[in-house]
Amino acid sequence: MGIFVRKLGIDLGTANTLVFIPGKGIVLNEPSVVAVDQQTNRIMAVGIEAKQMIGRTPDNIIAYRPMKDGVIADYRVTEAMIRYYMSKALGKWNIWKPEVMVSVPAGVSSTERRAVIEATIKAGAKSAYVVKEPILAAIGAGIPIYEARGHMVVDIGGGTTDVAVISLGGIVASTSVKCAGNKIDHAIADFIKKTFNLAIGDRTAEEIKVRIGSAVNIDDELLLTIKGRDYVTGLPRTAQVTTNEIVKAIDRELREIIRAIKDVLQETPPELAADIIDQGIIMTGGSSQLRNFPELVFRRTGVKAVLADDALYCVAKGTGIALEHLDTYKKSILSKK
Repeated sequence: MGIFVRKLGIDLGTANTLVFIPGKGIVLNEPSVVAVDQQTNRIMAVGIEAKQMIGRTPDNIIAYRPMKDGVIADYRVTEAMIRYYMSKALGKWNIWKPEVMVSVPAGVSSTERRAVIEATIKAGAKSAYVVKEPILAAIGAGIPIYEARGHMVVDIGGGTTDVAVISLGGIVASTSVKCAGNKIDHAIADFIKKTFNLAIGDRTAEEIKVRIGSAVNIDDELLLTIKGRDYVTGLPRTAQVTTNEIVKAIDRELREIIRAIKDVLQETPPELAADIIDQGIIMTGGSSQLRNFPELVFRRTGVKAVLADDALYCVAKGTGIALEHLDTYKKSILSKK
């Protein structure tokens, strides 16, 4: 029967959930959103279907994100979400219970970790393991985490930024700040509101960030025409934004992320700090793909920073690698059969 023991890695994020199957790669990448009918308390839709409902639903159906800042805010809904993703990834003819590894932010308490494990087991896993995100991001980015050398990972997702220094398979110094992709999007929406008197939604704000955003001012500015609703007349209208305006708009959020990096660097033992100067800082997570982000980190900290390959998928890839070599990574894992 050994051949049928399925293994699944789940990168349970605030914004998106990714499912990784060793040997197959990432089989699913959907928003962490669940639509619930308030009257019957039934779960209507999960993932992409649910995200399309955000802001477009009748009053009795609410679409919400059960993960707040990378932590389970609503237990029942999270369990339903995990079950949905597991069955979708494995296919409906699957009768074997999988071994599942789930990522959690570095700052989570033991109670919160237990909640993730229990939700995963209840959702139909044979056994569940949770690993801290920076460790998985490091494994996925190809960092040899068991060496006696210091490596710094900055994982910037949707809800949280995790900064950690890893040596000998463990986290030596770390911090988690609730400032990441979503906060940057809100800052852009606020800026558009103040500057152009234009109301835009989260999705438009995210599109602005991806298409023209940057972490530092650039000479060859990019232009984008945005559409929104005029606050005064209430009618649709367009406006033009440039890259350097966005740089200014998100300055405060980026500062907070940089401050987190500096805090961790200041807590790092000198020997490891020396390693980090040699190795550089590895940046992972979707929001680290903002143009010129590594350059900003270098300017503010004096340490060179590099964007990992497939930054968005590092944590998910890490779960896959750790699952394939469970015995190697046992030290970094909290598990429950």
